[in-house]
Amino acid sequence: MSLKAIVGATVIDGTGGKPVPDAVVLIENDRVRSVSPAADTVVPEQAEVIDAAGRYVIPGLMDANVHLFAGTVPDVLIEYAGRYAEFVEEAAQVTLRAGVTTVFDTWGPLRPTMTVRDAINRGETVGSRIYAGGNIIGLGGPLSPDFFSPGDVLAKETVDRINRQWEEGVGDDLLWLTPEQVRMRVRDYIERSGVDFIKYAGSGHKEMQFITFSEPTQRAIVEEGHRAGITVQAHTTTVESLRMEIEAGADLLQHGDVTGREAMPEETLKTIVDRVLPVAALVCTERYQAWVKENGGEILSIVHEKKDENDRRLIEAGARLLLTTDAFAWGPRVLDHPLLSKLLKSPDTPTQLGESHVYWLQGALERGMAPMEALLSATRYIAEAYHVADEVGTLEPGKRADLVILEADPLADVQNYTRIVDVIKDGAVVDRDALPLRPVLIEPSTTAA
Repeated sequence: MSLKAIVGATVIDGTGGKPVPDAVVLIENDRVRSVSPAADTVVPEQAEVIDAAGRYVIPGLMDANVHLFAGTVPDVLIEYAGRYAEFVEEAAQVTLRAGVTTVFDTWGPLRPTMTVRDAINRGETVGSRIYAGGNIIGLGGPLSPDFFSPGDVLAKETVDRINRQWEEGVGDDLLWLTPEQVRMRVRDYIERSGVDFIKYAGSGHKEMQFITFSEPTQRAIVEEGHRAGITVQAHTTTVESLRMEIEAGADLLQHGDVTGREAMPEETLKTIVDRVLPVAALVCTERYQAWVKENGGEILSIVHEKKDENDRRLIEAGARLLLTTDAFAWGPRVLDHPLLSKLLKSPDTPTQLGESHVYWLQGALERGMAPMEALLSATRYIAEAYHVADEVGTLEPGKRADLVILEADPLADVQNYTRIVDVIKDGAVVDRDALPLRPVLIEPSTTAA
């Protein structure tokens, strides 16, 4: 049996309760045994003591929407064919290094992602805990019109081979089927894939304004996810796709703050608040919003303006928001790519793994969210939304010992989330300086503390 005692820190346990000064966190193997004031705690003699006097302990952070495979531009997809799992592993190590101990991968190549997920769970490699959804049901793979279609430049067999790794039988051909046909395809996908949750397209991706599935089909997809006992979410980008997703019974509104050219109707906002529906929101900083207004072009600027309005209204109304970056990891190979370089070189870019979760927290505070609520949006609320709160999300007895030791109070200054002393996952101290272990896409210098 392994015992650790973190002593002397102020513990913010993620439940929403008051911080506990001069506390002791006892860890037995990979679980939290107790969290209590030092005056009420006897530290076992055999425990390894970690002196955290004057520091702060929070639960391991989470991200409700990431994409661990970063190479979704055509030339990178081809160049690194057969190595996608290396990308996923590297990205999971970048997030872990930054104190994000659990991530939810909502679109990516299923088999490579699950290979790394399982290797991390078995202790064969290190990385953030991964929950994987695979494809966005109803959308094509990365070389489809939904993302980066190469047109006639690449051979059809090359395009199909790459897209199949994402689509897994639930691609854009589902849009031609009846609700019952879609139901059976989704049921088969869930049963044979081993996904942790499912995500379907309520609206288009590249062509955001298009509704994809009918309401009966959306209900069928949701029913199949619930039949399997897993969380169901939908990709939504319009006022109507959001409403339909809610009425279909989706558990989690993935970027539900994005409603295109129109702001969220008051009735929809009220429903979200009244039902305590978790909104995985793409909150950005004021600095990034200003950059988009100046450089994003007419459509992107309008979409961001309405999203920002939605975020402010959701926060003011007390909606349950989830920290969501939609992020991936990159280095010069992707950063300088002509398809992405302009957006990725923006200030406070919201889609960089290992960094952008702090920009999300800053943006939420700028829009009126209380500091404790922001911390809950990055921990407990995400765990509850994905129905894994019995394992992670708070520092409570019996849960996994995932935590971050910070130099200073994160509730006093959002930048203190970056002042990491130690990251502990499953009771083990992470060697942050060694991560990522085998850089593939990311230059080592880009992951420096």
